[in-house]
Amino acid sequence: MSAQTPQRELPSDWRMARMLGPVLAASALGLVPYTIFSTYLVPIAADAQADVAVVGGLRGLGGLASLTAGALLAPLIDRVPRPVAAAGGLLVLALASGVGALGGVAALTVFCLLVGAGLAITQPVLGAAAADRFDDDAAAGRAATLVTATQSLTAMLAAPVVALPALLWGWRGDFVMVAVLSVLLAAVIVRGRGGREVERPERVGYLASLRALATVPGLTPLLLVALLRSTAFMGYLAYLAAYYDQVFGIGAGPFALVWTLSGTAFFLGNLAGGKLAAADRLRVSPRVLMPLSLTVGAVAVVVLLTVPVLWVALLLTAVLSVAHAIAAACLITLLVRRAGAQRGAVLSVTSAAMSVGTFLGASLGGLGLAVAGYPGMAVALGVATVGAAVAGTRVRA
Repeated sequence: MSAQTPQRELPSDWRMARMLGPVLAASALGLVPYTIFSTYLVPIAADAQADVAVVGGLRGLGGLASLTAGALLAPLIDRVPRPVAAAGGLLVLALASGVGALGGVAALTVFCLLVGAGLAITQPVLGAAAADRFDDDAAAGRAATLVTATQSLTAMLAAPVVALPALLWGWRGDFVMVAVLSVLLAAVIVRGRGGREVERPERVGYLASLRALATVPGLTPLLLVALLRSTAFMGYLAYLAAYYDQVFGIGAGPFALVWTLSGTAFFLGNLAGGKLAAADRLRVSPRVLMPLSLTVGAVAVVVLLTVPVLWVALLLTAVLSVAHAIAAACLITLLVRRAGAQRGAVLSVTSAAMSVGTFLGASLGGLGLAVAGYPGMAVALGVATVGAAVAGTRVRA
């Protein structure tokens, strides 16, 4: 019997964060342009002399651009050195923010398209770059989940972060700030401080590269998990403010506290889920923990939308965020561990699947709401979550 290789202790989260500083900063910055757009939608629409609904609807173009760019670039993304690809994505975000600062419907249309395309590049590349910094699979998976945790933390805190500077220079100044920071971070990362180079996949044709993705173990059920989990969770988030307003009379101001509760729970769940998924000694492996957490999420969303009791709703809002955050961390960990040198491509395809899920979630939730009110939405989103859990059970060791 051969001797087992001793397990190496994972670096602490703080040490990992220090090692991945530019990568985490770029990941955090990537979500800021859309946050500015959402936070200042009303004044942006007023300055553009357009209806709020029209301007707000432009963000859907960003999702379409993200889906298209992610799907088309996936077979090529691992051929480019990580720092170069990440810097390229940041420069696209810088250009988008500069155009967005011009205002006007045409400029905002270009802004949404460029941000979507830029995120389709930066998000998978940064996750892969973080994983590449570590030889050990457990540490690599943990590093990738730190990137997603940083993104969720940014989503929670970015509103006050962009609101305070805007008191000095307005929403246009915020866009200029993002453009400048994006260029600076691109310069830092392209010098090699944001990632370590790993062996690149063999240069073959585009279609051959696409077929090579099919060789990643368990990729199909994992992509199905990504699609259905995003459908369920993003559909829920799309109508959360309306639910609290119509059922409990909680308007936009007080609802910010509910949003903070949800965001904080997701951040903590993602952080803890990544740590649990990376612990090789954990008896419940990521491929078991993922469907378990999704099952909890299915129960939580059904009870939340059918039991009109405020304290129950608040409790289940937090539980639902934690459940989905743990599932998301397990998903990223499994993808990073199985993808090898194709991490960038795999994460890019996963991001595209999640973009589709975002669109499906709003449509599915709206359909359930139209047919049978919030109980109908609960059933629709609960079924999607159960579907994600079932797909998770199809992931083999």
